[in-house]
Amino acid sequence: MTKKKDKIEATAIHKETFWERNEASNGILLNETIKKYTVSIFRAILLFGMCFLILQPILNKISLSFMSEKDLYDTTIIVIPKNFSTMNYKITSTLLNYKTSLLNTVWVSVLVSIIEVFMCSFVGYGFSRYQFPLKKFWFFCVILVIVIPPQTISTSLFLHFRFFNVFGHTLNLRNSMVPYILMCFGCMGLKNGLYIFMIRQYFLGFPYELEEAAYVDGCGPFTTFFKIMIPGAKPILTSCFLFSFVWQWTDSFYTQLFLGKIDMLSTRVGSLSDRFAGYMKEVFSMPTVTMGYTNAIVSTGVLMTIIPLIILYLFAQRLFVESLTSTGVKI
Repeated sequence: MTKKKDKIEATAIHKETFWERNEASNGILLNETIKKYTVSIFRAILLFGMCFLILQPILNKISLSFMSEKDLYDTTIIVIPKNFSTMNYKITSTLLNYKTSLLNTVWVSVLVSIIEVFMCSFVGYGFSRYQFPLKKFWFFCVILVIVIPPQTISTSLFLHFRFFNVFGHTLNLRNSMVPYILMCFGCMGLKNGLYIFMIRQYFLGFPYELEEAAYVDGCGPFTTFFKIMIPGAKPILTSCFLFSFVWQWTDSFYTQLFLGKIDMLSTRVGSLSDRFAGYMKEVFSMPTVTMGYTNAIVSTGVLMTIIPLIILYLFAQRLFVESLTSTGVKI
């Protein structure tokens, strides 16, 4: 009988109107409801604005990439082209040398990212756990690597690898992967200071008892690092790898400075407008090319650079989530 009575009372309370419950709470319910919906509406507007700022340029580029030249100057066309065409993609693919450039960009980005994360994890672990002379000074140098842009030392890098001295013999290491690989092994590659800082901060959060237990079980420093610390640092190492991969994919500074003979998407896109002007002059005997058509080709090139990156990123994210799930980690 008691349970039945409680159920009837609960049903009666549930059937009360909002205003009756608000009156019973002395207006507190109305105030809290207004605050709740105000915050929700403000959050929705803010998120919509941020998403629009990010997506609108991409959507605009997608629209331009499928327009024919006469659609570009038709004032009645805003988003959807009247004369749907894939000619922009064919021209851009030829100008980018797309297959070769895409494969080169993939393997260079993967190789550089693996080396950078591997070496930065060593350095970050050393800063977080070991004491050595001038430790604060060297960590200050790491911060300087983050703060100072690499363009300030571009002349020094060029001269150093252009006239690289090996046992008294001068070698020209430019236009090859050797200088970049050497810099990555020395933790002086693209954004390496940031990766060292991130990994160091992550390792500082590890309990020292884990390493002490490993030492008691007979593990050395390297065994402890690879078997205890690295498996526990998968999230930060994956984040650094993805950052490194994306930045290397879009980098043009180190690519132009060192990898001159290797076709990369970033450098090809950077000179796409000039290549397009030469292409139109050679193939169609057009002395000049309109700015609108050039912008459409450049937009197409940017899309052809971004889309494979997004696909690879989603694929890598899926593999990472599956690997964590298989090890029992809840996402």
